[in-house]
Amino acid sequence: MQPSNAHPTMKSLYLAWQAPRQRSWFPIGRLDADTHAHRYVFNYTKGALHAQQKVGFQALPAFPDLQRSYESAELFPLFQNRVLDRSRKDFAEYLQSLGLTEPDPIEILALTGGERETDSLEVFPKIQKQPDGSFKCRFFVHGLRYIPKSAAERGLQLQVGERLGVSIELTNPKTRLAIQLTSADYHFVGWTPHYLVQDLLTVISDGPVAIEAHVLRVNPDAVPANRRVLVEFKGQFPKGIEPMSSEPFHLIGERADRH
Repeated sequence: MQPSNAHPTMKSLYLAWQAPRQRSWFPIGRLDADTHAHRYVFNYTKGALHAQQKVGFQALPAFPDLQRSYESAELFPLFQNRVLDRSRKDFAEYLQSLGLTEPDPIEILALTGGERETDSLEVFPKIQKQPDGSFKCRFFVHGLRYIPKSAAERGLQLQVGERLGVSIELTNPKTRLAIQLTSADYHFVGWTPHYLVQDLLTVISDGPVAIEAHVLRVNPDAVPANRRVLVEFKGQFPKGIEPMSSEPFHLIGERADRH
C-alpha cells in the first residue's frame, strides 16, 4: 500500500468519486498516511482533472484547491468521519468483523472503503507490487445486496481458507467489465471491487496460475452486507507492469516516471 517514494511506514489510500448522473467512477485523490509519525498528506490526482473535464467535477469543500498539497498532524476529517468512533460500545465487535486486532484507521478504511450513504466517495488501498512481481490485497466481496437470495445464502456457507473461482464478466449491467467470484462448487457469490478490475484483468490475462483468491473471514448475517465475506487475493503481475499506474492515478504535477 505504500507509494514507491514514501517512507517505509507510509501507507497510501486513493479517494474515488462517482459522477451523480453518469455513475462512472474517477480516482480523484491520494492520501499518504504515517500514523506513527502523525503525518497525513492529501493530493489530488489527474483523475480529478479528467472528471472535471468530462463530467464537471468540482473540488471537494475539504480540499478546495486542486493544485495544492494538504498536510496535517491528524487524519483529515473527511477520512476520519468514515471510521466508526472508537468510543462506541460495538467498536470491538466492528473491529473483529474486519479481521483486525488494532484500531488503525488507515487499515479500517482500506477494508471498508469508508462508504457513506450520504455522498459519492469511496476509499481504496494502493496495490503494492513486490520486487518479484507478486502482490496481495484484501477486500470484502462486493454486490451482496444485489445478488439472488440463493447466492447470498451460499456466500454465508463459505469456509475460511476456501479457494474461490475468479472469472471475467463482459456484460455487467453497471460497469460492463467486472470480475466475478464463485465458490468451489461453482455458485456465484459476488464481485471484486470495481477499482481492482483493470489490474486484475492484466494479471488474469497472464494465465490462470497468476492469481488465486481465498476466504479469510465470513461474518454472520447480522453484519451489513458490505462486511460479510472477507477475501484475500494473491497474484503475480507480468514483468514490466505496475499496478494503478495509469494517468488518472498520477498526482497533479507529478511526472509519470516517478509514479
